[in-house]
Amino acid sequence: MALIKSISGIRGTIGGKVGDGLSPLDVVKFSAAYGTWVLRRNSGQKVKVVVGRDARISGEMVDMLVVGTLLGLGIDVVEIGLATTPTTEIAVAEEKAQGGIILTASHNPKQWNALKLLDEKGEFLNDNDGKIVLSIADNEDFLFADVDDLGQLSHVDNYTQKHIDHVLALKLVDADTIRKANFTVAVDAVNSVGGIVIPQLLKALGVENVVELYCEPNGQFPHNPEPLPEHLTEIASVMKEGKADLGFVVDPDVDRLAIVNEDGSMFGEEYTLVACADYVLANTPGNTVSNLSSTRALRDVTEKHGGTYEASAVGEVNVVTKMKENNAIIGGEGNGGIIYPESHYGRDALVGVALILTHMAKTKKKASELRASYPNYFISKNKIQLTPEIDVDEVLVAMKEKYRNEKVNDIDGIKIDFASEWVHLRKSNTEPIIRIYSESENEDSANQLAEKIISEIEEIIK
Repeated sequence: MALIKSISGIRGTIGGKVGDGLSPLDVVKFSAAYGTWVLRRNSGQKVKVVVGRDARISGEMVDMLVVGTLLGLGIDVVEIGLATTPTTEIAVAEEKAQGGIILTASHNPKQWNALKLLDEKGEFLNDNDGKIVLSIADNEDFLFADVDDLGQLSHVDNYTQKHIDHVLALKLVDADTIRKANFTVAVDAVNSVGGIVIPQLLKALGVENVVELYCEPNGQFPHNPEPLPEHLTEIASVMKEGKADLGFVVDPDVDRLAIVNEDGSMFGEEYTLVACADYVLANTPGNTVSNLSSTRALRDVTEKHGGTYEASAVGEVNVVTKMKENNAIIGGEGNGGIIYPESHYGRDALVGVALILTHMAKTKKKASELRASYPNYFISKNKIQLTPEIDVDEVLVAMKEKYRNEKVNDIDGIKIDFASEWVHLRKSNTEPIIRIYSESENEDSANQLAEKIISEIEEIIK
Protein backbone atom coordinates (compact mmCIF):
# COMPACT_ATOMS: atom_id res chain seq x y z
CA MET A 1 0.00 0.00 0.00
CA ALA A 2 1.15 3.58 -0.57
CA LEU A 3 0.20 7.05 0.64
CA ILE A 4 2.06 10.06 -0.74
CA LYS A 5 1.55 13.57 0.61
CA SER A 6 2.73 16.58 -1.35
CA ILE A 7 1.98 20.26 -1.76
CA SER A 8 -0.31 19.52 -4.71
CA GLY A 9 -2.49 17.05 -2.79
CA ILE A 10 -2.56 13.51 -1.50
CA ARG A 11 -2.50 10.28 -3.51
CA GLY A 12 -2.43 6.66 -2.58
CA THR A 13 -3.70 3.17 -3.19
CA ILE A 14 -7.22 2.33 -2.12
CA GLY A 15 -7.57 0.04 0.91
CA GLY A 16 -5.38 -0.94 3.83
CA LYS A 17 -4.78 0.60 7.21
CA VAL A 18 -5.17 4.31 7.93
CA GLY A 19 -1.99 6.07 6.87
CA ASP A 20 -0.76 3.15 4.76
CA GLY A 21 -3.04 3.65 1.77
CA LEU A 22 -5.70 6.16 0.80
CA SER A 23 -8.29 4.98 3.31
CA PRO A 24 -11.66 6.70 3.81
CA LEU A 25 -10.32 8.29 7.01
CA ASP A 26 -7.34 9.71 5.11
CA VAL A 27 -9.68 11.11 2.46
CA VAL A 28 -11.78 12.83 5.14
CA LYS A 29 -8.75 14.20 6.97
CA PHE A 30 -7.18 15.79 3.91
CA SER A 31 -10.52 17.06 2.58
CA ALA A 32 -11.08 18.71 5.96
CA ALA A 33 -7.58 20.19 5.91
CA TYR A 34 -8.10 21.67 2.45
CA GLY A 35 -11.57 22.95 3.32
CA THR A 36 -10.18 24.57 6.47
CA TRP A 37 -7.47 26.28 4.42
CA VAL A 38 -10.09 27.64 2.01
CA LEU A 39 -12.27 28.91 4.87
CA ARG A 40 -9.34 30.70 6.51
CA ARG A 41 -8.40 32.37 3.22
CA ASN A 42 -11.97 33.64 2.91
CA SER A 43 -12.78 34.44 6.51
CA GLY A 44 -16.28 35.83 6.99
CA GLN A 45 -17.40 34.89 3.48
CA LYS A 46 -19.61 32.10 2.21
CA VAL A 47 -17.29 29.62 0.54
CA LYS A 48 -17.89 27.46 -2.53
CA VAL A 49 -15.72 24.59 -3.84
CA VAL A 50 -16.03 22.70 -7.14
CA VAL A 51 -15.53 18.91 -7.13
CA GLY A 52 -14.94 16.82 -10.27
CA ARG A 53 -13.56 13.32 -10.80
CA ASP A 54 -12.18 10.95 -13.38
CA ALA A 55 -13.74 7.53 -14.03
CA ARG A 56 -11.71 5.46 -11.57
CA ILE A 57 -13.48 2.56 -9.89
CA SER A 58 -12.98 4.23 -6.50
CA GLY A 59 -14.10 7.63 -7.75
CA GLU A 60 -17.69 7.55 -6.56
CA MET A 61 -16.71 6.38 -3.07
CA VAL A 62 -13.99 9.02 -2.70
CA ASP A 63 -16.32 11.68 -4.12
CA MET A 64 -18.98 11.05 -1.48
CA LEU A 65 -16.40 11.30 1.30
CA VAL A 66 -14.93 14.54 -0.03
CA VAL A 67 -18.29 16.20 -0.67
CA GLY A 68 -19.68 15.16 2.71
CA THR A 69 -16.62 16.49 4.51
CA LEU A 70 -16.76 19.86 2.75
CA LEU A 71 -20.49 20.19 3.49
CA GLY A 72 -19.72 19.35 7.12
CA LEU A 73 -17.33 22.29 7.26
CA GLY A 74 -20.07 24.62 6.06
CA ILE A 75 -18.75 24.85 2.49
CA ASP A 76 -21.11 24.89 -0.47
CA VAL A 77 -20.15 22.27 -3.06
CA VAL A 78 -20.70 22.39 -6.82
CA GLU A 79 -20.54 18.76 -7.96
CA ILE A 80 -19.72 18.50 -11.68
CA GLY A 81 -19.42 14.70 -11.81
CA LEU A 82 -17.22 12.95 -14.36
CA ALA A 83 -14.90 15.66 -15.66
CA THR A 84 -11.36 16.13 -16.87
CA THR A 85 -8.79 17.96 -14.76
CA PRO A 86 -8.82 21.01 -17.07
CA THR A 87 -12.65 20.98 -17.09
CA THR A 88 -12.66 21.22 -13.29
CA GLU A 89 -10.09 24.02 -13.43
CA ILE A 90 -12.27 25.97 -15.84
CA ALA A 91 -15.36 25.30 -13.69
CA VAL A 92 -13.71 26.89 -10.63
CA ALA A 93 -13.31 30.15 -12.52
CA GLU A 94 -16.77 29.94 -14.15
CA GLU A 95 -18.47 29.32 -10.80
CA LYS A 96 -16.44 32.06 -9.09
CA ALA A 97 -15.63 29.43 -6.50
CA GLN A 98 -12.96 29.75 -3.83
CA GLY A 99 -11.34 26.45 -4.76
CA GLY A 100 -11.67 23.05 -6.34
CA ILE A 101 -10.76 19.42 -5.82
CA ILE A 102 -10.07 17.00 -8.66
CA LEU A 103 -10.38 13.35 -7.73
CA THR A 104 -7.82 11.66 -9.97
CA ALA A 105 -4.49 9.88 -9.69
CA SER A 106 -3.63 11.03 -13.21
CA HIS A 107 -1.54 8.36 -14.96
CA ASN A 108 -1.32 5.98 -11.97
CA PRO A 109 -2.89 2.49 -12.27
CA LYS A 110 -6.49 1.79 -11.26
CA GLN A 111 -5.81 0.99 -7.59
CA TRP A 112 -4.68 4.59 -7.04
CA ASN A 113 -6.72 7.71 -6.43
CA ALA A 114 -5.87 11.21 -5.31
CA LEU A 115 -7.12 14.63 -4.26
CA LYS A 116 -5.62 17.37 -6.43
CA LEU A 117 -6.15 20.78 -4.90
CA LEU A 118 -6.95 24.05 -6.67
CA ASP A 119 -7.05 27.68 -5.58
CA GLU A 120 -9.67 30.26 -6.51
CA LYS A 121 -8.12 30.72 -9.97
CA GLY A 122 -8.48 27.03 -10.76
CA GLU A 123 -4.71 26.58 -10.50
CA PHE A 124 -2.69 24.19 -8.35
CA LEU A 125 -1.61 25.39 -4.93
CA ASN A 126 1.81 26.95 -4.60
CA ASP A 127 4.47 25.54 -2.29
CA ASN A 128 3.55 27.68 0.71
CA ASP A 129 -0.20 27.02 0.54
CA GLY A 130 0.35 23.31 0.00
CA LYS A 131 2.50 23.13 3.12
CA ILE A 132 -0.19 24.92 5.12
CA VAL A 133 -2.76 22.29 4.06
CA LEU A 134 -0.39 19.48 5.05
CA SER A 135 0.21 21.13 8.44
CA ILE A 136 -3.53 21.49 9.09
CA ALA A 137 -3.95 17.79 8.27
CA ASP A 138 -1.08 16.71 10.51
CA ASN A 139 -2.52 18.66 13.44
CA GLU A 140 -6.14 17.73 12.62
CA ASP A 141 -6.91 21.40 13.17
CA PHE A 142 -10.51 21.34 11.91
CA LEU A 143 -13.70 23.01 13.13
CA PHE A 144 -16.88 21.55 11.67
CA ALA A 145 -20.08 23.56 11.23
CA ASP A 146 -23.18 23.53 13.40
CA VAL A 147 -26.25 21.91 11.88
CA ASP A 148 -27.76 25.22 10.79
CA ASP A 149 -24.55 26.19 8.99
CA LEU A 150 -23.89 23.09 6.92
CA GLY A 151 -22.97 23.63 3.27
CA GLN A 152 -25.36 23.24 0.37
CA LEU A 153 -24.83 20.77 -2.49
CA SER A 154 -25.63 21.56 -6.11
CA HIS A 155 -25.07 19.50 -9.26
CA VAL A 156 -24.02 20.99 -12.60
CA ASP A 157 -23.75 18.48 -15.44
CA ASN A 158 -22.90 20.59 -18.49
CA TYR A 159 -19.25 21.52 -17.89
CA THR A 160 -17.92 19.09 -20.48
CA GLN A 161 -19.92 20.93 -23.13
CA LYS A 162 -18.88 24.29 -21.68
CA HIS A 163 -15.24 23.22 -21.93
CA ILE A 164 -15.69 22.14 -25.56
CA ASP A 165 -17.37 25.45 -26.37
CA HIS A 166 -14.50 27.25 -24.64
CA VAL A 167 -11.96 25.46 -26.87
CA LEU A 168 -13.97 26.14 -30.04
CA ALA A 169 -14.00 29.85 -29.20
CA LEU A 170 -10.19 30.13 -29.15
CA LYS A 171 -8.95 32.41 -31.95
CA LEU A 172 -6.38 29.94 -33.25
CA VAL A 173 -8.79 27.00 -33.40
CA ASP A 174 -10.29 26.74 -36.90
CA ALA A 175 -13.06 24.14 -37.02
CA ASP A 176 -13.96 24.98 -40.64
CA THR A 177 -10.44 24.21 -41.86
CA ILE A 178 -10.35 21.02 -39.81
CA ARG A 179 -13.70 19.93 -41.26
CA LYS A 180 -12.45 20.47 -44.82
CA ALA A 181 -9.37 18.35 -44.11
CA ASN A 182 -11.67 15.35 -43.56
CA PHE A 183 -9.43 13.70 -40.99
CA THR A 184 -10.01 10.24 -39.59
CA VAL A 185 -8.80 10.23 -35.98
CA ALA A 186 -8.24 7.31 -33.62
CA VAL A 187 -8.63 7.87 -29.86
CA ASP A 188 -7.40 5.78 -26.93
CA ALA A 189 -9.00 7.22 -23.77
CA VAL A 190 -8.02 4.33 -21.44
CA ASN A 191 -11.67 3.93 -20.32
CA SER A 192 -11.75 7.18 -18.36
CA VAL A 193 -13.28 10.63 -18.84
CA GLY A 194 -11.39 11.23 -22.07
CA GLY A 195 -13.76 8.68 -23.58
CA ILE A 196 -16.58 11.14 -22.98
CA VAL A 197 -14.99 14.41 -23.97
CA ILE A 198 -12.45 13.71 -26.75
CA PRO A 199 -14.92 12.10 -29.23
CA GLN A 200 -17.40 14.92 -28.51
CA LEU A 201 -14.69 17.52 -29.09
CA LEU A 202 -13.62 15.90 -32.35
CA LYS A 203 -17.20 15.90 -33.65
CA ALA A 204 -17.56 19.56 -32.67
CA LEU A 205 -14.34 20.33 -34.57
CA GLY A 206 -15.75 18.72 -37.70
CA VAL A 207 -14.02 15.35 -37.49
CA GLU A 208 -16.73 12.97 -38.68
CA ASN A 209 -14.63 9.81 -38.69
CA VAL A 210 -13.53 8.82 -35.17
CA VAL A 211 -12.11 5.38 -34.33
CA GLU A 212 -12.73 4.84 -30.61
CA LEU A 213 -10.52 2.60 -28.50
CA TYR A 214 -11.33 2.23 -24.81
CA CYS A 215 -13.72 5.16 -24.63
CA GLU A 216 -16.13 3.65 -22.08
CA PRO A 217 -15.64 5.55 -18.79
CA ASN A 218 -15.73 2.54 -16.46
CA GLY A 219 -12.30 2.86 -14.83
CA GLN A 220 -11.13 -0.52 -16.14
CA PHE A 221 -7.85 0.59 -17.67
CA PRO A 222 -6.99 -1.84 -20.51
CA HIS A 223 -3.27 -1.07 -20.27
CA ASN A 224 -0.94 1.02 -18.14
CA PRO A 225 -2.64 4.42 -18.29
CA GLU A 226 0.52 6.47 -18.69
CA PRO A 227 0.63 7.41 -22.41
CA LEU A 228 4.14 6.11 -23.13
CA PRO A 229 5.07 4.29 -26.37
CA GLU A 230 5.37 0.88 -24.73
CA HIS A 231 1.73 1.13 -23.58
CA LEU A 232 0.27 2.21 -26.92
CA THR A 233 0.69 -0.90 -29.04
CA GLU A 234 -3.00 -1.30 -29.90
CA ILE A 235 -3.57 2.18 -31.26
CA ALA A 236 -0.25 1.89 -33.10
CA SER A 237 -1.60 -1.24 -34.79
CA VAL A 238 -4.75 0.62 -35.84
CA MET A 239 -2.58 3.32 -37.41
CA LYS A 240 -0.35 0.80 -39.21
CA GLU A 241 -3.46 -0.75 -40.76
CA GLY A 242 -4.21 2.62 -42.35
CA LYS A 243 -7.44 3.19 -40.45
CA ALA A 244 -6.70 6.79 -39.35
CA ASP A 245 -4.71 9.90 -40.22
CA LEU A 246 -3.49 10.35 -36.67
CA GLY A 247 -4.14 9.02 -33.20
CA PHE A 248 -4.67 10.82 -29.91
CA VAL A 249 -4.01 9.21 -26.52
CA VAL A 250 -4.89 10.83 -23.20
CA ASP A 251 -4.27 9.84 -19.60
CA PRO A 252 -7.21 9.21 -17.20
CA ASP A 253 -7.71 12.89 -16.29
CA VAL A 254 -6.95 14.27 -19.78
CA ASP A 255 -4.23 16.78 -18.98
CA ARG A 256 -1.61 14.95 -21.08
CA LEU A 257 -1.76 14.36 -24.83
CA ALA A 258 0.27 11.87 -26.87
CA ILE A 259 0.07 11.63 -30.65
CA VAL A 260 0.51 8.57 -32.86
CA ASN A 261 1.49 9.15 -36.49
CA GLU A 262 -0.40 7.73 -39.47
CA ASP A 263 2.23 4.99 -39.90
CA GLY A 264 2.01 3.83 -36.28
CA SER A 265 5.19 5.58 -35.19
CA MET A 266 5.15 7.83 -32.14
CA PHE A 267 5.06 11.60 -32.54
CA GLY A 268 6.66 11.74 -29.08
CA GLU A 269 5.11 13.24 -25.94
CA GLU A 270 7.93 15.79 -25.82
CA TYR A 271 6.89 17.04 -29.24
CA THR A 272 3.19 17.59 -28.49
CA LEU A 273 4.12 20.92 -26.87
CA VAL A 274 6.70 21.69 -29.58
CA ALA A 275 4.13 21.32 -32.38
CA CYS A 276 1.46 23.34 -30.58
CA ALA A 277 3.99 26.06 -29.78
CA ASP A 278 5.15 26.16 -33.41
CA TYR A 279 1.60 26.85 -34.56
CA VAL A 280 0.83 29.39 -31.83
CA LEU A 281 4.12 31.28 -32.25
CA ALA A 282 3.67 31.48 -36.03
CA ASN A 283 0.41 33.36 -35.46
CA THR A 284 1.05 35.23 -32.20
CA PRO A 285 4.77 35.81 -31.62
CA GLY A 286 5.91 35.63 -28.01
CA ASN A 287 7.78 33.66 -25.38
CA THR A 288 7.59 30.07 -24.13
CA VAL A 289 8.36 28.10 -20.97
CA SER A 290 8.84 24.42 -20.16
CA ASN A 291 10.49 22.66 -17.27
CA LEU A 292 14.20 21.85 -17.12
CA SER A 293 13.65 18.22 -18.08
CA SER A 294 11.82 19.00 -21.33
CA THR A 295 13.26 18.86 -24.83
CA ARG A 296 15.52 21.57 -26.24
CA ALA A 297 13.38 21.50 -29.40
CA LEU A 298 10.96 23.98 -27.78
CA ARG A 299 13.78 26.49 -27.37
CA ASP A 300 14.80 25.96 -31.00
CA VAL A 301 11.25 26.50 -32.31
CA THR A 302 10.74 29.53 -30.06
CA GLU A 303 13.92 31.21 -31.24
CA LYS A 304 13.05 30.42 -34.87
CA HIS A 305 9.93 32.55 -34.40
CA GLY A 306 11.86 35.35 -32.66
CA GLY A 307 10.71 34.55 -29.12
CA THR A 308 12.54 33.84 -25.88
CA TYR A 309 12.51 30.48 -24.14
CA GLU A 310 12.86 30.09 -20.36
CA ALA A 311 13.07 26.94 -18.23
CA SER A 312 11.31 26.44 -14.89
CA ALA A 313 11.70 23.98 -12.06
CA VAL A 314 9.87 20.69 -12.60
CA GLY A 315 6.17 20.76 -11.68
CA GLU A 316 3.14 22.38 -13.27
CA VAL A 317 2.83 25.10 -10.64
CA ASN A 318 6.46 26.12 -11.33
CA VAL A 319 5.87 26.21 -15.08
CA VAL A 320 2.81 28.43 -14.60
CA THR A 321 4.70 30.79 -12.28
CA LYS A 322 7.53 31.18 -14.80
CA MET A 323 5.05 31.67 -17.66
CA LYS A 324 3.42 34.55 -15.82
CA GLU A 325 6.79 36.10 -15.03
CA ASN A 326 7.88 35.96 -18.68
CA ASN A 327 4.52 36.66 -20.32
CA ALA A 328 4.76 33.33 -22.14
CA ILE A 329 2.00 32.76 -24.68
CA ILE A 330 2.33 28.97 -24.48
CA GLY A 331 4.21 26.53 -22.29
CA GLY A 332 3.95 23.23 -20.52
CA GLU A 333 5.83 20.04 -19.85
CA GLY A 334 7.46 17.37 -21.96
CA ASN A 335 4.92 14.78 -20.82
CA GLY A 336 2.38 16.04 -23.35
CA GLY A 337 1.08 18.80 -21.09
CA ILE A 338 -0.01 21.94 -22.99
CA ILE A 339 -0.60 25.18 -21.07
CA TYR A 340 -2.17 27.87 -23.23
CA PRO A 341 -2.99 31.04 -21.23
CA GLU A 342 -5.42 32.23 -23.92
CA SER A 343 -7.55 29.39 -22.53
CA HIS A 344 -6.40 28.98 -18.91
CA TYR A 345 -3.29 28.25 -16.84
CA GLY A 346 -3.57 24.47 -16.70
CA ARG A 347 -2.43 21.50 -18.78
CA ASP A 348 -5.24 20.77 -21.21
CA ALA A 349 -5.34 17.94 -23.75
CA LEU A 350 -8.51 19.37 -25.34
CA VAL A 351 -6.65 22.54 -26.26
CA GLY A 352 -3.79 20.41 -27.57
CA VAL A 353 -6.11 18.35 -29.79
CA ALA A 354 -7.69 21.47 -31.29
CA LEU A 355 -4.37 23.25 -31.93
CA ILE A 356 -2.70 20.17 -33.46
CA LEU A 357 -5.62 19.49 -35.80
CA THR A 358 -5.76 23.12 -36.90
CA HIS A 359 -1.99 23.12 -37.47
CA MET A 360 -2.14 19.93 -39.55
CA ALA A 361 -5.16 21.13 -41.53
CA LYS A 362 -3.49 24.44 -42.39
CA THR A 363 -0.08 22.99 -43.29
CA LYS A 364 -1.61 19.98 -45.08
CA LYS A 365 1.14 17.82 -43.58
CA LYS A 366 0.77 14.27 -42.38
CA ALA A 367 1.51 13.72 -38.70
CA SER A 368 4.85 12.06 -39.49
CA GLU A 369 5.78 14.93 -41.81
CA LEU A 370 4.96 17.49 -39.16
CA ARG A 371 7.08 15.62 -36.62
CA ALA A 372 9.97 15.40 -39.10
CA SER A 373 9.92 19.19 -39.51
CA TYR A 374 11.21 19.71 -35.95
CA PRO A 375 14.74 19.32 -34.55
CA ASN A 376 15.22 15.70 -33.57
CA TYR A 377 16.43 15.01 -30.05
CA PHE A 378 16.34 11.95 -27.81
CA ILE A 379 15.98 11.96 -24.00
CA SER A 380 17.50 9.17 -21.89
CA LYS A 381 16.02 8.77 -18.40
CA ASN A 382 18.12 7.11 -15.69
CA LYS A 383 18.62 7.10 -11.94
CA ILE A 384 21.26 6.24 -9.38
CA GLN A 385 20.24 4.41 -6.23
CA LEU A 386 21.98 5.86 -3.19
CA THR A 387 22.34 4.76 0.39
CA PRO A 388 20.45 6.98 2.87
CA GLU A 389 23.60 8.33 4.50
CA ILE A 390 24.87 9.91 1.28
CA ASP A 391 24.25 13.67 1.10
CA VAL A 392 22.67 14.15 -2.33
CA ASP A 393 22.97 17.94 -2.09
CA GLU A 394 26.73 17.65 -1.65
CA VAL A 395 26.93 15.42 -4.74
CA LEU A 396 25.03 17.98 -6.80
CA VAL A 397 27.22 20.82 -5.54
CA ALA A 398 30.32 18.85 -6.55
CA MET A 399 28.89 18.29 -10.04
CA LYS A 400 28.09 21.98 -10.36
CA GLU A 401 31.67 22.84 -9.49
CA LYS A 402 33.05 20.25 -11.91
CA TYR A 403 31.10 21.84 -14.77
CA ARG A 404 31.41 25.46 -13.68
CA ASN A 405 32.69 26.45 -17.15
CA GLU A 406 29.50 25.22 -18.81
CA LYS A 407 26.05 26.80 -18.71
CA VAL A 408 24.61 25.54 -15.39
CA ASN A 409 21.09 26.08 -14.03
CA ASP A 410 20.54 25.19 -10.34
CA ILE A 411 16.92 26.22 -9.72
CA ASP A 412 15.93 22.55 -9.50
CA GLY A 413 18.86 20.23 -9.01
CA ILE A 414 21.60 20.83 -11.57
CA LYS A 415 21.11 21.18 -15.33
CA ILE A 416 24.25 21.37 -17.43
CA ASP A 417 23.81 22.71 -20.98
CA PHE A 418 26.44 21.73 -23.53
CA ALA A 419 26.60 22.89 -27.14
CA SER A 420 24.44 20.10 -28.58
CA GLU A 421 23.12 18.26 -25.51
CA TRP A 422 22.22 18.62 -21.84
CA VAL A 423 21.92 16.63 -18.64
CA HIS A 424 19.61 17.32 -15.68
CA LEU A 425 20.31 15.90 -12.22
CA ARG A 426 17.58 16.02 -9.57
CA LYS A 427 17.22 14.37 -6.19
CA SER A 428 13.99 12.54 -5.45
CA ASN A 429 11.78 13.94 -2.69
CA THR A 430 10.65 10.49 -1.59
CA GLU A 431 13.62 8.12 -1.95
CA PRO A 432 17.45 8.23 -1.92
CA ILE A 433 18.02 8.45 -5.66
CA ILE A 434 19.33 10.96 -8.16
CA ARG A 435 17.30 11.19 -11.37
CA ILE A 436 19.45 11.73 -14.44
CA TYR A 437 17.82 12.98 -17.64
CA SER A 438 20.07 13.53 -20.64
CA GLU A 439 19.15 14.78 -24.10
CA SER A 440 21.23 14.59 -27.25
CA GLU A 441 20.86 14.30 -31.02
CA ASN A 442 20.32 10.52 -30.93
CA GLU A 443 19.76 7.67 -28.50
CA ASP A 444 23.36 6.50 -28.41
CA SER A 445 24.83 9.90 -27.59
CA ALA A 446 22.13 10.58 -24.97
CA ASN A 447 22.91 7.27 -23.28
CA GLN A 448 26.66 7.92 -23.49
CA LEU A 449 26.22 11.29 -21.80
CA ALA A 450 24.14 9.69 -19.04
CA GLU A 451 26.73 6.94 -18.52
CA LYS A 452 29.52 9.53 -18.31
CA ILE A 453 27.65 11.56 -15.68
CA ILE A 454 26.71 8.45 -13.69
CA SER A 455 30.36 7.37 -13.64
CA GLU A 456 31.44 10.81 -12.39
CA ILE A 457 28.83 10.79 -9.63
CA GLU A 458 29.93 7.34 -8.53
CA GLU A 459 33.51 8.63 -8.28
CA ILE A 460 32.35 11.55 -6.12
CA ILE A 461 30.46 9.18 -3.82
CA LYS A 462 33.57 7.02 -3.39
